[in-house]
Amino acid sequence: MPDAFTVLIMAAGKGTRMHSETPKVLHRVCGKPLVEWVIDTAREAGAGRVVCVVRPGDGVAEGLPGDVEVAEQHEGEGTGAAVLAARDLVEAGPVVVLSGDQPLITPEELGALVQAHVGQGAGATLLTTDGLDPRGYGRIVRDSEGDFERIVETKYTEGVPSEELAIREINLGTYVFEAPSLFEALDEVGDESGERYLTGVLPLFHAQGEPIVTHLTHDATIALGVNDRSDLMAAEELRQRRILESHARAGVTFLAPGSTRVEAQVTIEADTTIGPGVSLIGDTAVGPGCHIGPHSTLIDCRVGGEAKVVQTYAVEAEIGEEAIVGPFAYLRPGSVLGRGVKVGTFVEVKNSKIGEGAKVPHLSYIGDADVGEGANLGASTITANYDGRRKHRTKIGKRVKTSIHTSLVAPVDVGDRAYTGAGSVINEDVPEGALGIARPKQKNVEGYADRVEEDSQ
Repeated sequence: MPDAFTVLIMAAGKGTRMHSETPKVLHRVCGKPLVEWVIDTAREAGAGRVVCVVRPGDGVAEGLPGDVEVAEQHEGEGTGAAVLAARDLVEAGPVVVLSGDQPLITPEELGALVQAHVGQGAGATLLTTDGLDPRGYGRIVRDSEGDFERIVETKYTEGVPSEELAIREINLGTYVFEAPSLFEALDEVGDESGERYLTGVLPLFHAQGEPIVTHLTHDATIALGVNDRSDLMAAEELRQRRILESHARAGVTFLAPGSTRVEAQVTIEADTTIGPGVSLIGDTAVGPGCHIGPHSTLIDCRVGGEAKVVQTYAVEAEIGEEAIVGPFAYLRPGSVLGRGVKVGTFVEVKNSKIGEGAKVPHLSYIGDADVGEGANLGASTITANYDGRRKHRTKIGKRVKTSIHTSLVAPVDVGDRAYTGAGSVINEDVPEGALGIARPKQKNVEGYADRVEEDSQ
């Protein structure tokens, strides 16, 4: 492997078949833009420089990672014109040419391709496969000695000899060239139907005696390019399977992988079980020994070891070790659950810190609150945190016990070990160890039912 090689990514295609305002290469597969999959593959394979060719003003440059160099294609159509646009950014040495809409190429295959190119002293190296139906692809024609001779395009088969149609080895559109020779040859390639094709350099190389070699891969999925939303679905499915298999090999159990979504950035530690219908999205990290699901969605969350999260929707939340969440819980941004916390059925938590061992078992809303360790909030405990203009915080001390249907009107402070009476509306502080009761005295109206019946006749 050379100390450094350049990867040139063609990302200037219009992508009209996507029917989208979003540039094609910025559409996402498993949470990551198509072109970023290609960029990451290049980096992992050892690329010293990564250059993306874009159209001015198409929005692609703004969606690229900051360490990627950008070449603008101002004129021309076709793969050859795209590569020429990067001439000033490509130095001498091997240059790999990739497509920004082929997200399934792997670092291993890319590294092997470059190694084959360098090891054989080639001027050009083509990635090929014989594992696909060759119809519509450019087929590799070899000479009597088995060396590369030319590519024959078979999108239209009329006039193509039967022996060439019988060839199964095809060109995958991924190449390595030596930079100076590549650009010199591209200057000589003419337009064909208004486009300048990169493959037009190969006959020139052949005529000049530049060695052209092929590197055969058995991973035919590399050939998948995304041209429309159907292709995007296929890429999503294949990438998702790879992601799940990688986690499974690292010690994660998936009970129903066909119904599970795990995006590219997610980390999951060993001995965790992921149930049916789970979606782990964005920058989510799950600790060891957890049980997630069934039917939970975690977006940009942190989950501590041994936690159990069932039928929960959580966004930008932290769930502590050994916590139990759900079913039917909603954790909104800023929710921080300590170790051993229980947030149960039909509970919503927003921008609140729930202390170690505290319990919010059911039917409650806790917003903009600090709940102390060991507190136990009864059913239908509500923090009234918004006065119509501003939001205020509620402080609930350690080992507080609220009875059912308690409303805490912020700002309010419930001291450690305090209690509230059922049905209370607490709008003043409750001292430590006290019982806060705030409800009108019960009044019974005798004979009321009889009067209602008389009035209804």
